[in-house]
This record gives sequence, structure tokens and C-alpha cells, in this order.
Amino acid sequence: MRIDGKGRVDRSRPLDFTFDGKPYTGFAGDTLASALLGAGVRLMGRSFKYHRPRGVLTAGSEEPNALVTVTQAGDTDPNIRATVQELYSGLEAVSQNRWPSLDVDLLSVNNLAAPFFGAGFYYKTFMWPKSFWEKLYEPMIRRAAGLGALSGKTNAERYEKAYAFCDVLVIGGGPAGLMAAHAASRTGAEVILCDEGFDCGGRLASEEEEVDCQPGHAWAHAMAAELATLPNVRLMPRTTVTGAYDGGTYGALERVTHHLANPGDAPVECFWRIVAKRTVLCAGAMERHIAFRDNDRPGVMMAGALRSYLNRWGVVPGQRVAVFGNNDDAHRTARDMLTAGVRVEALVDSRHDAQNLAGDVPFHAGWQVSRALGGKGLEAIDLTGPQGALKRLQVDALGVSGGWNPSVHLTCHLNGRPVWNDLIAAFVPRDGAVPGMSVAGAARGTFSTTGCLREGAEAGFEAAGALGFSGEMPVIPEAENAAYRVRRLWAVAGKGRAWLDFQNDVTVKDVKQAATENYKSVEHMKRYTTQGMATDQGKSSNVSALAILADATGRDIPETGTTTFRPPYVPVPIAAMGAGAQGTGFAPQRFTTSHEASVARGAPMIEAGLWYRPSYFPKPGETTWRESCDREVKMVREAVGICDVSTLGKIDLQGRDVGAFLDFVYSNTFSTLKPGRVRYGLMLREDGHVMDDGTTARLSDTQWVMTTTTAAAGPVMKHLDWVRQAYCSHMDVRFVSVTEQWAQFAVAGPKSRELLNGVLDQPIDDASFPFMQNGPVSIGGVATRLFRISFSGEHAYEIAVPARYGASLFEVLLGRAEALGGGPYGMEALNVLRIEKGHITHAEIHGRTSAFDIGFARMVSAKKDCIGKALAARPGMVEDAREQLVGLRPVTVGKTLTAGAHLFDKGAEAVRVNDQGYITSVGFSPTLGTYLGLGFLKNGRARHGEEVRMVDHLRGVEETCLVTDPVAFDADGGRVRG
Repeated sequence: MRIDGKGRVDRSRPLDFTFDGKPYTGFAGDTLASALLGAGVRLMGRSFKYHRPRGVLTAGSEEPNALVTVTQAGDTDPNIRATVQELYSGLEAVSQNRWPSLDVDLLSVNNLAAPFFGAGFYYKTFMWPKSFWEKLYEPMIRRAAGLGALSGKTNAERYEKAYAFCDVLVIGGGPAGLMAAHAASRTGAEVILCDEGFDCGGRLASEEEEVDCQPGHAWAHAMAAELATLPNVRLMPRTTVTGAYDGGTYGALERVTHHLANPGDAPVECFWRIVAKRTVLCAGAMERHIAFRDNDRPGVMMAGALRSYLNRWGVVPGQRVAVFGNNDDAHRTARDMLTAGVRVEALVDSRHDAQNLAGDVPFHAGWQVSRALGGKGLEAIDLTGPQGALKRLQVDALGVSGGWNPSVHLTCHLNGRPVWNDLIAAFVPRDGAVPGMSVAGAARGTFSTTGCLREGAEAGFEAAGALGFSGEMPVIPEAENAAYRVRRLWAVAGKGRAWLDFQNDVTVKDVKQAATENYKSVEHMKRYTTQGMATDQGKSSNVSALAILADATGRDIPETGTTTFRPPYVPVPIAAMGAGAQGTGFAPQRFTTSHEASVARGAPMIEAGLWYRPSYFPKPGETTWRESCDREVKMVREAVGICDVSTLGKIDLQGRDVGAFLDFVYSNTFSTLKPGRVRYGLMLREDGHVMDDGTTARLSDTQWVMTTTTAAAGPVMKHLDWVRQAYCSHMDVRFVSVTEQWAQFAVAGPKSRELLNGVLDQPIDDASFPFMQNGPVSIGGVATRLFRISFSGEHAYEIAVPARYGASLFEVLLGRAEALGGGPYGMEALNVLRIEKGHITHAEIHGRTSAFDIGFARMVSAKKDCIGKALAARPGMVEDAREQLVGLRPVTVGKTLTAGAHLFDKGAEAVRVNDQGYITSVGFSPTLGTYLGLGFLKNGRARHGEEVRMVDHLRGVEETCLVTDPVAFDADGGRVRG
């Protein structure tokens, strides 16, 4: 219900919304949770396992109960926390995890079967009868699993990702965070302040206290406004820092349009990667519950949340309120309720020596709430006092405070562990847990407002000072400075189920049962009971659960420890982290400089890695791709062809030690390569299998250019970086990918030199440019690079120009080629040309083949070490029985081979145990008039001339093949050197 004169919502701006199809009205500034409470709605969800009624428990992102699905323009967004969903006109929300309705949930029958669904029941059931698993158990479990449901439609919403850099990152906009940003900004440092709320202030927005002789929320608003005017400060509201990573990098999720009725073209959310030189964590603290019988009734919530709904939104969940706690902070809630005119039935403090700090309210020192009564909402509570005294009170709202836990999560994301502080009965951050991060305020265990203001200012000032900035320390405003007193109370003894994890239905009994069954490690208990594994990650329940585990196992809390804190701190949509990766963004389309010209010539484009390359170039009258491919192969063999090879990875390496570095990266030797020469290299993985192959050219004494296969360009770059960091950090070598900076074209065929001499400023000949030579040349005054290398087996060159000249050069080369009886050729012809020559691609070096398998064992130099050399020499990697690269052709002329088919001995049954190998690549050779294939055959090099049986079960093709040498054309290499 609404409380007149309370709250800071704008009651002059009513907002209509629906919940489960029923219309309600809230106000501007409301959250969905506060608007529902204001309308008298306490039942907002159902628990996961037992489908027990659930109401709102907290007022922030730690909410485990009030999860809803929000629908907007046909798009559904499940598992939205009603406590952070800002209200807007027309908002449509529906409850989750219930059937058929929230009020009548037939799945709540699970609650009656609770004795069978205790901790670890899923490890002990669904085992018999065996046939029931697929027919009954699995379908039943899948039907019951999950909370909210996706629409099943393609996600049409837009998300963004962004990057930010700053000197000082302040996480949290409460009193400590505001002062940290204020102090750092006064030094001239670049500051970013992130806060998950829609405005700054933290707990000040929920309290009736003064800062600097004005209401705390007004002081926070004024401070935020002042910071917003500074050019070196960036305020990021609605932005939750979700994770801490290496190098001062933080992930952050910004809710961009969740609060807007008409977002237009703006993104729903933006995932930020923020890099900060120093960080000040001011994330505050979260209140924890006290477990007692049926403490999950709607209407039971955290005492601090009850105070927030009253002071910030002007609502309470009932007319008769009680407060139960073990610390002084709980008294604030009773005091504020009394001041607002709400009837306070009792202030219950478990401490026998507690003093009433709330004023004229019924006070019960040394008493405990032992039970909550009601069905879909709280109706009464039972109190247990000294010597077993009992009392029942009729209430419809109960605020519970078991103390406050500092938000240490981000300090633990780099494997740091928090430290137990017995004075506040909570874990606090360990100093230095995250390099460059300091912690201030409640996140550090300081709960007075004065302490938070002072620590925030000091932390912000010191963070900026550590970076060389200087200035004046700001004056600390006057504020509340009361001591925080708490006495441990995790659970109230008694019969019945006392709840810890409200979403996953974990009870005190479950934790004790885990200890009884020897799941004494906190990590084991977590998985056995599912404690802390819900969407809230146990933010309000984990400490209580591990304290109960400690008691059950006879250990203290520090010895028991905590579970592992992992990012993200709050749920992050995959669509936000992968923003831009929907549709074509999932696999970016990369086009070569010749793309438009190729498309204009009618070439079908196919994917090669992330690039698009022409499959073939059809001419009028050609009705099949084979006709075009055969023509292009003959054209290259008889005249000259042009092929864009810009997609091959190109890595520029520089430094005095590049040769030694390449010796370690490649299996063969490169340090002896002279400037102006090119060498083919084989690269192994650590496990001895082939990773990639390609050529590397030495341009000068200190500059080299490595070429990789198209698909392996990224992995090879990553591999080089790892090798340099792990093994060669002492070497003078630097490298960078230049794939996109150069357009490169193959000019292949017996007329290739004639063509080039028609475009080069200075002609070349065999003497000046022999095979495997490289050097600078020019075309029309434009500096280019020329390499005499060949993938086709023909006299060939590759010419590279800066990418801005690529389209023009391609047209020039095609014009010259066509004048000589040649033209462009595509991937299909390129594949046939390389199969004729026995050249390998990743169809052959697919990750399971070694240098021995492909016939390159001699390329693993015995004179030096290299990555993968030791494991490549294992006995199992060099046995004759291994599948070895061979050539294949059908015995019967005109018959077809198929890639992927398996090989068997003639007469052997085509089953797995008789498998002798497989075919990796196939193409029709117009040069030889037959199909050719490459494949792997057991002891293949010793079986040349043998006939084997090819069987393709998938396509229903069977043929007898002749095993040959992989090189089917120009075996002596005369054409490539001629």
C-alpha cells in the first residue's frame, strides 16, 4: 500500500502497466516491484523446485524471488528482476515458473512431495526402471526445468558493445563512490563512475538521514550533478560492473532502454569493456536473512529493503509491520515505520542486552521469530522468548536483518579469497586481491555514513595520486557516525523448514544433510544442495549457508571458507556480450579488393574462412561449373591465369632474431635463408601434429613476411604470440598481421612472365628472378612486392600491392591475361591444380596428421629444436602402419571419386574394423582426363600401384581405386622452374 507523504516518486505522473494481464497504476520513479507493492500485490513468483509462493525479498539486483518476463512490441525478456525494472507506461509483465497461473499453480503439488525432494535427491532417483528415463523422467524434468521462457522467435532487438578508458574507475555511486569520484576528479584524473541504479546515492536514497546539513538523497543528487558538469568525469548510471579481469579490464552491462516505453532504434543494452589504470570499489553491502520456519512467505523481506520501499518509493507490503534482527540497523526500519505512521507490532532483537533505538514500539529483547504463518501472504508470526516463552502476533509484513555482507564479489574474480571479520560477522576483501583496486565504504566493512564518505575520498585521492595527479583532498561532509553492532544468528532452532536459498528451495536441513553425507567442503555442499546456484548466486544466503555448514561440521567460518566468486556479478544476456554477432555479424563478411570485379563477371562467391572468394568464372555457353573449371585449369596449364590470393594470412616480422625465432616456430631451418629468397615451411603444434604450412620470404636482414593458409591466419598469429611470450621473450622480434594491408594476386602459367613484363616498370628474367625469389618491383611507379612461388605447379608469381591499388591492378592483370589467351580462375580450378601437384591444404592437415603422415618427416630438422619436435618423434607418430598421404585415381576411366569416402582392401567388408583410410580431396583433372584424389592410407607409401576399394556409405558410391604417388603431374617440377 502507498504511504502518504513518503517516497520520492512523482505522483503527478501516473503510469499504467499490467501484471499477468491485470491492469495496475504506478508512478514515475517506481520500479515494477514497488508499483506492485503499492497496489497491494505481494505474490510475485514461485520457487523453482517446490513452487512455493514467493514475494519480493530485496530492493536491488540481488533479488531471488520477484523474477518476471517483460514483453515489449512482441519481444519477450525473461528473468527480469522486478526490483530493478523501472516502470514505464504500457509495461507488460507476466509471472514465471507457474502453471496454469500464479495464483493457482498446480505444480505446487511438489511441495507435498518435499520429503522425497531433499538435498541430492536427483543423485539417488530416476534410476529404475531403466526404460522410464527417456519415456518419463527426462521429459518430466525438462518440462519442469527453467524459470522464464524464451519466445522461440529470432531476437530482433539490438545490442551494442563499447570500450572505455580512464585513469580512475569508481564502481558504485553511494556516499563512498561519490566522494571517491569527487576526490579523484579534483586532481585532474579522467574518472568513470558506474552505478547499477538509475541515480546515484546508494543507501542514502533509502534512508532518512542528513549529510552536510541536508537530506542524504539531496546531497547525493547535488554531488552527482556537480560531477556531471566536469569534463574529466563520466557518469554511467544503470551500468553494473559485472567482472574484473587481467590488466585493469572490467566488464560492465548498461541497461540502455529497459526503462523506456518507446526505445526507438536505441539498443536494449550495451556491454562495456572498461580499462582503468586504478579502480576504487564502492559497491556497498547486502543484507542477509535469518532462517526460521516458513520464512519464505510473501510479505517477509529484508529489513533494509522494507525501509527502502518506505523511504524511496512510499510503499509498504502491509498495514501491520514487525521487524526482526540481530543488529542495530534493524532498529532503523522500525523507527522509520513508526515515524511514517505505519503500525509497528513488534521490534524483535535476538540480543538479550539490546537497547531499543526505534522509539515507542513494542520491543522484545532476547526474543526470536520462530515461524511465519500464512499461505500466499504473511498473516502472523510466532515469537520465542527466554525460557521458551511463546507469543503470536498478527502481522502482514516482516522485515528481517541478519546483518550486512560487504559486496566482495569483484575482489574475488582473479581468484582472491575474502577474509573473515568477526567484529561485523562477515567477509571483507583481502588487500591487493585485484591489482590496482582499492576498496572503500561498506564494501570494506565500514557501515557508518561518515566512515564511507571519508574512506571514499581517501581511496579516490590516493588512486589518482598513484598515477602522478595531485590536488587538494576534499572536506568530508558531516554525517551519521553510529557504530555497527551485530551478534551472530544464522538460523532459529525449531521444527519445520527454514529457508536459505529462496529461489532454489534450499533449507537449513539440506545443508546439514549435506554435511551428514560427508559433503563438508563448501564447494561440494553448494553443488549437492544447489545453494547459491540460482540467478542471484546466493548473494543474500551464501554466508548464512556456509556458517550453518561450519556449525554442522564443527569448524569455524574462516576454516570453512567461501565458494568461488565468478563473473558475471549479475546475469548478462549473451546477446549483449556478443553484440553485433547476430545474422551476418556472427561471421563477418570479408571481401577482397577484386570482389566487385569478380561478381561483375558472374562468379559465384563461396566462403573461405571469413572471406568470400570466387568459385569459378562462367563464360557464355557454359552450363555447369565443371565446364568453367575444366576451361580454367587448361587455361593455366597452357596460357596464363589470374587468381586473387589476398586472403592468405600475411604476417610481417621484424627484428635481429627473426631467423632464430622462425627456426623454433617451423620444423625446418629458416635462419640460413638469405635476403631476397623464399622458403616453404611446416609448422607443428605442441603435440607434434601439423598446424599449418606456407612460405616465408626474407625481405631484408631484419624484415620477413610469413604467409599462412586462409583459415589458419588467426590461429597462427595467436600461436606466434604464445611462442614469443612463453619461450622467446628474450629475442628481438616483433610481428603484426598485415593481411588486409596488401592485395596479392597469383599470376600462373607458361605465359606468366610475359604478362608481368608487360606491366612491370623493369622486366625480369630467370637470372634476375629465379624460382623462390622475392624482391621489390614497381608498376607505374607504385612500389610492389614480387614473389616467384607457385601453388599450381606452373611457372608462377605472386604480386602484392598496397590494398588501395588492388582493384585497379586486378583489372590490369585480367586485361593482359585475356590478351594472351588467359583470364581469371577461381577456387575450383585452384583446387584441381593443387591436387594434380599433390599440394596439401587443411583438408589434409586437419589436425590429426603429422609430418610423417604427409611425407614431410625430413622437414623436421635434426639440427635444431622446434615446437612439437619431441612429441612428433613418439613411436606412435612414426609407424608405417599409420595412415599416410597417397594419390588416388579410379581404375575405370570416367568413374568418380568422392571426398570423405573410406578405403578398404579389395574383398574386405566395408565396416569400421576393416577401415584402411579415407579420401580428403577430389577433383577432375582435364589435364589427365580422369578424377584424382588425395587421401590417407595405412602404410600408403609402400602401397603405390595397389588397388583398394573406395566406399562412400553416405552417397552410395563404390569404386576401385589405384594407389599412386600424391604428385600426379610434372613430378620432376620442371614447369615450375622453367
